[in-house]
Amino acid sequence: MVEYSPFSKEVMSGDPYPIYAQLRDEAPAYLIEQYGAWAISRFEDVWQSSMDNEHFSCEQGTTASHLLTKVQPVTPMINMMDPPAHTKLRSKIRTHFAPRALGELEPMIRKLAGELIESARDKGELDVMGEFASQIAVRVACTVNGIPLEDGDLLGELVTRFFGREPGVDGMTPDGLAAMGELAAYFVGLAQSRRGNCDPEENVVNLLTAIEFDGQKLDDESIASHLTMLIIGGAETFPKVFANGIRRLGEHPEQRAQLAADPSLIPEAFQEILRYDMPTQFLCRVVTKDFELHGRKFETGQPVLFLYPAANRDPREFENPDVFDIRRCPPRILSFGQGTHACLGIHVAKLEGKLCLEETLRRIPNYEIHLDRAERLVTDFVQGYASFPITFESY
Repeated sequence: MVEYSPFSKEVMSGDPYPIYAQLRDEAPAYLIEQYGAWAISRFEDVWQSSMDNEHFSCEQGTTASHLLTKVQPVTPMINMMDPPAHTKLRSKIRTHFAPRALGELEPMIRKLAGELIESARDKGELDVMGEFASQIAVRVACTVNGIPLEDGDLLGELVTRFFGREPGVDGMTPDGLAAMGELAAYFVGLAQSRRGNCDPEENVVNLLTAIEFDGQKLDDESIASHLTMLIIGGAETFPKVFANGIRRLGEHPEQRAQLAADPSLIPEAFQEILRYDMPTQFLCRVVTKDFELHGRKFETGQPVLFLYPAANRDPREFENPDVFDIRRCPPRILSFGQGTHACLGIHVAKLEGKLCLEETLRRIPNYEIHLDRAERLVTDFVQGYASFPITFESY
């Protein structure tokens, strides 16, 4: 019988998929007895549950550090709010993440991607995490949200610390919690500096300082919480997705050659990269109304883990799900969530993926990957590489 914990070595090893397959087949509703929490792993279950606001809530937190180890206090981040409050706030800021609002990003991303690749030409080597994708992601996140670009490196370092893990410590570390506090303090200061001196339609930071709900403006701490979530989501996940994509295309040179020859295939390929190696291992909900699933009773107050990568490899949804295929084009995936809390930055991430792959395959289509030199993060929550070097022909 399968045994699962998000903190087990087998799950955090970088290849949790054998355990995820066992969960889907043997225990699609699995009770993690140590924490009194459920894990669901089949695609349809996660998809439908993601849209179920009757039986699930986010208000008590969405991560293991909120609901399992309980070392992180719950703050009113936008992803930890239920309708109608969540809907009201999201409706105020979502236009800044819509496709029509992202036109100015394309030349910036393309220019920066080209410069970063060309700056590595002399040595013929590039860490596509620290020297490329992370640099782009944090600057895009700053631009979209209205955060000073000169603070991008500082924020990137704090986000990296937030996700740091230590052997023997389940979930977040003391340093990760400290980094969270430093992020919040930074954004409190930023909010205070913008109050009374902004155009509320200019960017997300200014908008948050100006909007009112029931006649009251958001306080500095609430603004800081929302911005902390937005910078973490924007700066951390895309680099891991991109590095995974570079790896898989390196392992499938025939598919890489197809993309280099026909860049119009890249958006579809990026969708497969997102499905095949989703970094976020789970997000949580809390049961608000008893129900049954697969013959198991979920009770009010119990946490539930939505195992997105397990669902994205479910053969009930995808044919040959463990095969990487850039022409798969599935009608639905769970890499951006689903329903009320679907990822706010979906269009930003797709634009980053498209442009970064285009520039990489245009400039260095025959790169070599080096898994023996790559550094993989050992973490429960967001898996991926800390560094991923590639080599290519130098000048």
